[in-house]
Amino acid sequence: MDTQKIRENLLQNLQDLFGLAKKQAQNNKLQLPQRQKWVRVASYVAQVMNSLTKSFDEAQITKDLAKLEKLINEAMAKEKNRGSAAPG
Repeated sequence: MDTQKIRENLLQNLQDLFGLAKKQAQNNKLQLPQRQKWVRVASYVAQVMNSLTKSFDEAQITKDLAKLEKLINEAMAKEKNRGSAAPG
């Protein structure tokens, strides 16, 4: 698989993730602190997408995706503790 195809696939997945994070950030059923965490996720996704469109540094993308995973886990943690379903 060539670099351009990988980049396109990553961007599509990140766009989907951005949409999910945006939806959760606007979800009035969530408490404000939880919604703020989703805003952070959406913002970071946008930063990663911007970085990815400028260059393809595999090491940096790996770091960015690890940080993004951590942010998502933090944003979802309280929802899981309350027993609510996964975002969607």
